Amino acid sequence: MAARTKPSTRETALITGASAGIGAALAKQFAAGGFDLILVARSRDKLDALAESLKAEHSIEATVLPTDLSVHGAAKTLFDAVKKRKLAVDILVNNAGVMEMGAFRDMTPERHQELIGLNVAMLTDMTSRFLAPMLERGRGRILNVASIAAFQPVPSLATYAATKAYVLSLTEALSEELKGTGVSISALCPGITETGMVDRARETNAAASQLPLFLIGDVDDVAGQGYAACMAGEVIRVPGALNFAASIAARAAPKWVVRAFAGAVGRMAT
Repeated sequence: MAARTKPSTRETALITGASAGIGAALAKQFAAGGFDLILVARSRDKLDALAESLKAEHSIEATVLPTDLSVHGAAKTLFDAVKKRKLAVDILVNNAGVMEMGAFRDMTPERHQELIGLNVAMLTDMTSRFLAPMLERGRGRILNVASIAAFQPVPSLATYAATKAYVLSLTEALSEELKGTGVSISALCPGITETGMVDRARETNAAASQLPLFLIGDVDDVAGQGYAACMAGEVIRVPGALNFAASIAARAAPKWVVRAFAGAVGRMAT
């Protein structure tokens, strides 16, 4: 693993959705950077195993706080648990999220609300609560995991893409609000990445199961870029040359062109 700059004093990163996928890979990146960790997800067993592995390999401390962030009020419960343990969160990584692939009409109203609740409401609540003490200390970093889907409408991922567009917009707005405060905020916008979430999409959607390998990003590379962007205070990081080009095109092209192209691709996937 490449050498990296370690924090001048022992600092702590809280990572949600840390039990697998991009979250677990981000935990490894921050541990290698010398940060203590607070690992959050639903699965205690997976978190415990990850914590023990990272403590042994990097001589850091790792606190496990199993939490179902889809439950209303979970962000407050988590914030209070961290405060009770007298832990200061120097870096907040909002990685927990959920994706559902398929036609909007085929998803239940409850499933739409689950996506919005976790990807939007919970992330906003977490950001609001953990940002306040960062501002009081005059330092801190926030990394929000969005998606390449944040840059354009995506038929067959309509609600998911809309939630990630919110995450990107919130991050960009706060990056301006936070100038001069000592707190930075970054959005990591990966494309399709080799994770359990993508595996589940492949199982339930024929088009997803036929994705060429060159379009699927490596989870460790994505996490490494997220870590680098967070530490540099970079507002937006899009891993992968093709993804970066697509994000530029989506912002530069007329809306109707982006919509028509996305619609044609989306109809192929449903």
